[in-house]
Amino acid sequence: MKTVNASLFGDIRAAIIDLDGTMLDTAPDFHVAINRMRAELALAPLGIGSIKEFVGKGTENLIRRVLAVDFDAHAAERHFEAALGSYQRHYLAINGDYSSLYPGVVAGLDKLRSDGIRLACVTNKPLAFALPLLENNRLHGYFEVIYGGDSFARKKPDPAPLLQVFADFAMEPQQVVAIGDSSNDAQAARAAGCRVLNVPYGYNHGQPIQGVDSDGIVETLLEAAHLISAQHATQQLSTAAIP
Repeated sequence: MKTVNASLFGDIRAAIIDLDGTMLDTAPDFHVAINRMRAELALAPLGIGSIKEFVGKGTENLIRRVLAVDFDAHAAERHFEAALGSYQRHYLAINGDYSSLYPGVVAGLDKLRSDGIRLACVTNKPLAFALPLLENNRLHGYFEVIYGGDSFARKKPDPAPLLQVFADFAMEPQQVVAIGDSSNDAQAARAAGCRVLNVPYGYNHGQPIQGVDSDGIVETLLEAAHLISAQHATQQLSTAAIP
């Protein structure tokens, strides 16, 4: 497990939190919707392990990766619009029905909020999918701003969504930490100039999270909240000790 350099988190005043693979295990939803789409195209179902490797870079990339299992690039593009429409229809019909909260998410959000940490959710999932999912899991109210993969011209790992959160909160990058399960979150945070923590239980395109360039790995959102709280306390004591 990658050790967290706790001293980096004393100035944190806001957290930007990912959705899929960070707060919610949504792979079972993807699995059901994708295989219903594939059935319409007369394609064999895929296992959930393959689906997890395809998740994380937005819906369009997901569908192209799924089609690439059976088609070359030209044929995949020919089927893309029909496959995307079918997938979106099936996903909206079951959105959240098969997903579940990861341990420590609600407790972590509660602690972050009670400690005065401002919260934003930035996901590559389209807002039409993300908002009902957050609402149905009673997470929506924790976040001052919520951005999806279709909120900007570019999505994570581009830093644009994170830079917008900095502007929304009128904060400097060093006052913000991004928390997510994949290299998308880490690359976006590095490009935006803020801190980044990874959780080890998500998807990360099927790759080990230990290989991602982040400021450390926390087991849960609650662990991240305790880390930030402890560093605030340490910083306040150090400031008080200065004559």
